[in-house]
Amino acid sequence: MSRTHIPKDLREKVARAARYRCGYCLSAESVVGAPMELDHLVPESLGGLTEEENLWLACSLCNDHKSNRIVTIDPLSGEQVRLFDPRRQIWAEHFRWTKEADRIVGLTATGRATVVALNLNRGVLVAARKLWVAAGWHPPEP
Repeated sequence: MSRTHIPKDLREKVARAARYRCGYCLSAESVVGAPMELDHLVPESLGGLTEEENLWLACSLCNDHKSNRIVTIDPLSGEQVRLFDPRRQIWAEHFRWTKEADRIVGLTATGRATVVALNLNRGVLVAARKLWVAAGWHPPEP
């Protein structure tokens, strides 16, 4: 959680840019029924500033799993890589949906590492995605 007050107009500007959905798992506020959190892409604890260029939306579970990390280990190569940056990187270049659209597959070292680090295929979310697919609400456009 941010130690710095984030003005309402900045919160709204970031939310609009993020299309009111998590930058990592792409879950939408309107589907999950819970507000997204503002994520410091570079956490304040690592010197990240509370300014538009360092903020993006994240669901509470992705934000909790991310914690204060900006790097993690690629499970395929074992090398340390940066986590996905939803403000500067394109989701579809690093991830894709499975045929059933219930799981996220990492396509790059960054994608693979982010899937694991943020637990993007956690059981409860996979189950929810199956329901969202059946309702026609999923998968979202990247």
